Amino acid sequence: MADGADITELLDRLKTAKVLCVGDLMLDRFSEGKVERISPEAPIPVISVTRESNHLGGAGNVARNLSALGVGCRMVAATGDDGSATEVAGLFSELPGVVPELERLRDRPTTVKVRYMAGGQQLLRADKEATGPLPQDHEDNVISAATDAMADCGAVILSDYGKGVLTSRVIAAVIEAAHMAKLPVIVDPKGQNFHKYRGATLLTPNRNELALASGMPVGDDKQILAACHHIMNECGVQGLLATRSEQGMTLIHHGAQGDTEKHLSAQALEVFDVAGAGDTVIATFAAALAAGIPMVEAARLANIAAGIVVAKVGTAVAYPDEIIAAVHGEAWRESEHKVHSLETAEDRVEAWRRKGLKVGFTNGCFDLLHPGHISLVDQARAACDRLIVGLNSDDSVRRLKGETRPIQNEVSRATVLASLANVDMVVIFAEDTPMKLITTLKPDVLVKGADYTIETVVGAQEVQSWGGQVVLANLVDGQSTTGTIAKMNGK
Repeated sequence: MADGADITELLDRLKTAKVLCVGDLMLDRFSEGKVERISPEAPIPVISVTRESNHLGGAGNVARNLSALGVGCRMVAATGDDGSATEVAGLFSELPGVVPELERLRDRPTTVKVRYMAGGQQLLRADKEATGPLPQDHEDNVISAATDAMADCGAVILSDYGKGVLTSRVIAAVIEAAHMAKLPVIVDPKGQNFHKYRGATLLTPNRNELALASGMPVGDDKQILAACHHIMNECGVQGLLATRSEQGMTLIHHGAQGDTEKHLSAQALEVFDVAGAGDTVIATFAAALAAGIPMVEAARLANIAAGIVVAKVGTAVAYPDEIIAAVHGEAWRESEHKVHSLETAEDRVEAWRRKGLKVGFTNGCFDLLHPGHISLVDQARAACDRLIVGLNSDDSVRRLKGETRPIQNEVSRATVLASLANVDMVVIFAEDTPMKLITTLKPDVLVKGADYTIETVVGAQEVQSWGGQVVLANLVDGQSTTGTIAKMNGK
């Protein structure tokens, strides 16, 4: 996996894979706002909520990671029979390639974790959940659904968050069925008792979980290997992929094709948040195995993906273009890292917002960059902390400007824009207007030239509806792409 061609080939192979995920599903809700006073009722801050968002958590975040990689996923889990379960179903409908089979329980709430955020800091987390084991009839339904789903899957993930779906009976039945189907079983374990995972292909504990389950020190490579061997011998599992934060990962596996022991160095340049990194590791690793990728290469791919998500804030995912960029490393110019798909842009904007940064947006064709464009970008950046530029695709420009345009293709135009210091991100869009970008990214500031009125700016009403601001930038006299092209043609 030394070069970009290798990584691109591996990522293409992932798209042929399908993975079964069974486990504890959660709804992660973020309520973000401002704290400007202390409550008169008690010495606690009062948060004025300005934005709320919901995300799939727990095993749902594993499904998110699989979908982000282009991997098919069969998701077997349980929810309550409540409004949160309806929200969960809606979020699954937005994940390409994910087919959920959710067992609904009338007497059990959907697990919901609400995080209250202000100024980039988490003030409070409120959990609503029931963690007892599933009743036997619901266990039967989960086992049946999981067994049926194995027919078209290449690997099985057990995502154990200790919320009661993965009872010892469910775990044993799913592992046995996977063995019959000749599928590897990868487990994200929970608690001190790893014996319940007997027969699994691989466990993916973090360092603290490994220490707790083994009762052994895990400070260095030698100790990690000793603890892994202890777990393998005592609990009857074939191997472990132990995640070790800043020290990377250790893969150890005893299989029919020989023994593997490999230490992988950490890939992250910066660590902002390790939440959800384990979900990314197990999703990427299992997907690679399902695609027929050797175990060591699968672990390396998972290690790269983990390095990407810990550099983000909150439960996040790694996209193929981010993995390719990470492998290219210094060979890619910084400007090329600024060009994002809408999916990766959404992740980046969420991270900016949780740091308390004001996000701005402007858009255009930017065919031949001229002083008018530079002035617009500078004025837009002055109104925010981070600036996104929406760039019309080549087909979009042709529809708007005629068959002779654009002069430069979208890759060239994006590269030039990304080289500007005041541009923090470029997102290419294929539609005639940037409405989809605006409603997805929800900028705090929307900037257009003063040849528009606020009423005619696309997205103005939407931005104002969530408390954002619309700014009309001053124009530079005599500067336009059309005029520049006319001068070039002697007109």
